[in-house]
Amino acid sequence: MSAQSPTGASSASPLVHAGNSDRRSVEFLPSIWGDHFLNHASDSMMIHESAEKQILKLKSEVKRMLDVNSSPPEKLNLIDQIQRLGISYIFEREIDEALEQIHQVYFERNAGDDVDMNTTALLFRLLRQQGYRISCNVFDKFKDSSLGSFRESLVTDMRGLLSLYEASHLRVRGEDILEEALAFTFTHLKRFMEEYNNNESHSLPITRTRSHSLAAQIGHVLKQCLRKGLTRIEARHYISIYEGEGSHSEVLLNLAKLDFNLLQKQHQKELNDISRWWKELDFGRNLPFARDRVVECYFWILGVYFEPEYALARNIVTKVIMLTSVMDDIYDVYGTPEELQLLTDAIERWDRGETGQLPEYMQIFYKALLDVFDEIGEKLADEEGISYRLFYGKEAMKMQARAYFDEAKWLDQPQYIPTVEEYMSVAVVSSGYVMLVPISFLGMGHIATEDAFKWSLGNPNKIVRASATIARLMDDIVSHKFEQERGGHVASAVECFMKQYGVTEQQAKEELWKKVDDAWKDINEECLRPRPVPEPLLARILNLARVMDVLYKDKDRYTHPDLELKQLVASVLIEPIPS
Repeated sequence: MSAQSPTGASSASPLVHAGNSDRRSVEFLPSIWGDHFLNHASDSMMIHESAEKQILKLKSEVKRMLDVNSSPPEKLNLIDQIQRLGISYIFEREIDEALEQIHQVYFERNAGDDVDMNTTALLFRLLRQQGYRISCNVFDKFKDSSLGSFRESLVTDMRGLLSLYEASHLRVRGEDILEEALAFTFTHLKRFMEEYNNNESHSLPITRTRSHSLAAQIGHVLKQCLRKGLTRIEARHYISIYEGEGSHSEVLLNLAKLDFNLLQKQHQKELNDISRWWKELDFGRNLPFARDRVVECYFWILGVYFEPEYALARNIVTKVIMLTSVMDDIYDVYGTPEELQLLTDAIERWDRGETGQLPEYMQIFYKALLDVFDEIGEKLADEEGISYRLFYGKEAMKMQARAYFDEAKWLDQPQYIPTVEEYMSVAVVSSGYVMLVPISFLGMGHIATEDAFKWSLGNPNKIVRASATIARLMDDIVSHKFEQERGGHVASAVECFMKQYGVTEQQAKEELWKKVDDAWKDINEECLRPRPVPEPLLARILNLARVMDVLYKDKDRYTHPDLELKQLVASVLIEPIPS
């Protein structure tokens, strides 16, 4: 398995155990967090109660702001600020109603012809995010009819360019004007930042837009666009920018800070509980070949859902993804072919009676896996549909084991390089994302119907496959060189592509990045109305793809958590925002 994600493969050079030369093994970096979260102690309830009282008052004030009969552009900017500050989950109904009214004004009453580029792009992005099938033709008016390209006069409107750049990331296949918008805005935003950073005399009249706040936003967006960013990380970043704007709302700012810090306390407590569970399993002693990435895995799932009502869901998925990480290390690093056949059969039968057929180290893992699903059953015992939820959760794990076993058989043929199609038929599943979708539904309550679970594992399923494709290809692209150097691994998508099409490594990577880009377009398409399942379920799949974009855009941040990932984890799980 060439993946480096929690459900992916090894992350260091092989080290064969003395006296056990038929086994592969790997020296993994130990956890960089030690017992930090295990020793976390919650603040007093009095502090929490005080913050909650302040939050309730501020919520009422924000609701009044949303109810005010302001102009559509003002309302759009307010909604945009609320979303960027990470507090939109509190006002979902109010935002939905406001955008419905704005949609009627602009598109049902044709009142948007004279709207500027900034407002048009913001309108397009917010409505598409909400699932409205807004035509990209709204941007035709900004093109030069004789030249067929965007008007050069637009390059002085940096806020408009920034807004159009963000909107272009909501494109679906076939929207050429948004492809042009992406290239056009990227070129001019990048030029602006180069001039800003170099403090040179400007060739363009953009002095009036050269505020620190705008430059900070543009610089950040060129590295991480909003569509593909994680809510908690983006909120943490934007709060600091928003605070520096003279026109900011103290109500919004105070609510964002209080809510961020209060949620951070909840997340710390959850990670404390999960860390204790992990410590009690004692895999470090019993299964020393496996990775210890409990903090990173919780952070991963926090990207899938951060909202307070999903505490149970986070607990479930983090435990499952941790065990899947161990399972991957068994298949990819430590197990012999004969042992892996036994484990695959045992997981397929899902019966404690199979435990005795396994080697001792596999017994420890297998028992922990069954225990976690028994625990899930107990926690969901009072909810409707418990039987079908557990059924599909177990089916997802069985599918994951089969994919790992298929790749392990490739690993036993070190010279074999499959075709891209053969590789992807297995590797999309072994990425872990196809499994994580139904697992992420387990703790989401009645909205996750049996039809939703069937849909999640159905084939074809465009959005699930797209998210899993992003996971697999981004992982393979950024870890290809590392995997080549360590040896003893399945050929990656890069190697498969190079062999099948006779191209260089760089050409293969460029073509695979195009496939990642197309997968994002498929995700955008599937999030538009009418949706195949309710939006809260689709949001988990979208967020899974977002985690990959944040952690694997240019390097493997999961394998090397002592670098950027450590800073990201600290920003959302350790360091509160100063009041």
